[in-house]
Amino acid sequence: MRILIVGAGEVGSSIAGSLAGSHEVVVVDRDADRVESIQYSEDVLGVTGDGTDLDVLQEAEVAAADVVISVTNSEETNLIVCATAKTRSDAFTIARVEQTNYLDTWQAHQGAFGVDFLVCTNLLAAQTIVRIVGLPSARDVNPFADGRVEMAEFDVPDGSPLAGQTVAEADRFDELTFVAVIPADTDDAQIAGGDTVLEPGSRVVVVGLPQTVREFARTLFTDGELDEVEDVVVVGGSKTGELTAHLLVERGLSPRVVEVDDERARDLAERVPNATILSHDATDPEFLTREHVQDADVVVATLGSDERSLLAALLAKRVGADRAIAVVDQPRYVELFEAVGVDVAVNPREVTAEEITRFTRERRAENVAIVGSGGAEVLEVEITDESVLAGRTIEAGVADLPAGVVLGAITRDDELVTPRGDTVVEVGDHVVAFAQADAVDEVTSKL
Repeated sequence: MRILIVGAGEVGSSIAGSLAGSHEVVVVDRDADRVESIQYSEDVLGVTGDGTDLDVLQEAEVAAADVVISVTNSEETNLIVCATAKTRSDAFTIARVEQTNYLDTWQAHQGAFGVDFLVCTNLLAAQTIVRIVGLPSARDVNPFADGRVEMAEFDVPDGSPLAGQTVAEADRFDELTFVAVIPADTDDAQIAGGDTVLEPGSRVVVVGLPQTVREFARTLFTDGELDEVEDVVVVGGSKTGELTAHLLVERGLSPRVVEVDDERARDLAERVPNATILSHDATDPEFLTREHVQDADVVVATLGSDERSLLAALLAKRVGADRAIAVVDQPRYVELFEAVGVDVAVNPREVTAEEITRFTRERRAENVAIVGSGGAEVLEVEITDESVLAGRTIEAGVADLPAGVVLGAITRDDELVTPRGDTVVEVGDHVVAFAQADAVDEVTSKL
C-alpha cells in the first residue's frame, strides 16, 4: 500500500518506522530538518510543506495514496488534512485528536470531517491506564479476540518465586503461553524459549485467558497474593485524568481526584459525580498524609506536566501508596520515570501510534500491541485459506514462518485453544502471535 503520513513528530515517526518495511510510505512535514531526518532513518519519501495545502498534498501524490494519516500536534490541522485529501483521493483517512468533543461528533456522524477513523489520544491513554489498574503488578495489558484473550507484561521482582526459573519451570498453566522475555539490560523483546531464564529485573510477556493471566500474576509474589484494587487516587484533573476517573467509575470503583484549581474541581464534581473531588495541591506531603493517600492501591498522576506528574507520583509512593502510574508526554522520559521509582509510565503518543499501526497493518491484522521499544509486536490475525497455517498443525505451519515468532493463543468459536505442536489450525481461527521486529512484516503477510 501507499501510505501518506502528515506530521513527522514522535507519532508520525513511530508509525513510519513500523510500516516502511512493507509499504510505500511518504511523510509530509513543515519542518525540513524533520523530513530530512526521517528520510535518513527510515526508508520513506519526504515532502516539506503544509499538509493542509492542496498543492503540497498533490506533490506527495495524494491521489495515489491508499491511506492518509494526519498526526500533527494540531487536531484542527489533522481534520483539515483529511477533509482536503478526500477532495483528491479515495484514500482511507485517519486523524489524531486530543479532545473527545471531536470524537463524540465523529461517532455520532460517521464520516464527519472527511475522517474514516479518528484516534483520541487522551481517551487511549486513559483506557491504557485503566487496563493496567485492573491487573495489579502489570506494566502493560492489551485485550485480544474481543477481550477473550489478554496479553500482559510483568516485571520479575527480586525475591519472586519465579526469579531464576526457566520458562519451562514457570509454565504451570494450561491456558497461558510465555511469548517473550525482555532482559533487564535492554528493551528488546526476545523469544521465550523453554530454557530462557527469568532473571530478577527482567520482564515477561504472557498471553492467555484473562483469569489465567491473573493467576499467573499471583505466582510472581512470595505470598501468592494479588490484592484487588479498590482505592485509586487520580492526581490532576486534566482531560486524561477526567477520562480515567470516568472509566474507573464504569468499572465500579469510586476514585478520588485531586485538582488544585478550584473552578476545574467544581467542573469535575459535576462531570464525574461518582468520584470524590479534592481541591488541593497534590504535591503537598501533609495533604497526602491527611487524605490517607498512603492507603491507596494505585495513584495515577495526570498533571499535564511531566515534571509535576513525576513529583506527585514519587511523593505518593514515599508516603506509602502501593503503586504509581504517571502519564508522560515526552517519550524520552519514560525510562527515566520508571528508573527513579514510578511503577508504570504511560506515553500517550506511543499508545496513539500503536492504535494507528493496528489499522494500517497489511492484510487483516485485527489488533496490534507493541512490545518494548525494539519494534516487536503481538498481533491478532484471522486465518484464511491463504494462511500458511490453514489446515496444518502448528509444528508444520511454523516451519514456513520466519524465526522470531511464537503463537500465543488461538480462539475458535469464542473458545480458547492453547497452541501446541500438534494443534491443527482451522480457517476462521483467530491467532494471537508474538513476532520480533525483523519478522513482523513476513509474519503478517503469511499468517
